[in-house]
Amino acid sequence: MLFSTKTNYQTLNDRIEKTKEKKFEFLLVLKYPELPLHNNDAELRARTRVRKRDVNLHTIKEEGIKASDSFSTIVQTTKKLGVSVYDYFNDRVSKSFKMPSLAEMIRTKMSMKFS
Repeated sequence: MLFSTKTNYQTLNDRIEKTKEKKFEFLLVLKYPELPLHNNDAELRARTRVRKRDVNLHTIKEEGIKASDSFSTIVQTTKKLGVSVYDYFNDRVSKSFKMPSLAEMIRTKMSMKFS
């Protein structure tokens, strides 16, 4: 119904046509319900890095960029997994390794999601 709608408003008709061109991709979620409905999470994570870069007036050395990116990735991943970043870093720095690695936590979460 949506894809066959015609209106008297050309801009809306153009938007409906563009949506119709992506019909297959939009309907994939019906076949694969585990697919996210949007990619806002990815965009928000990317914006976090940009905001930090702007506030810090950019990182000068390549090593600083890599360290900042690694730290940001760990912080964002622990948030998404519902793990305390402080506890995770403390576990790793103290070398107690009572907590599983982030990769292991992700695998566990994904296996639970798809089982």
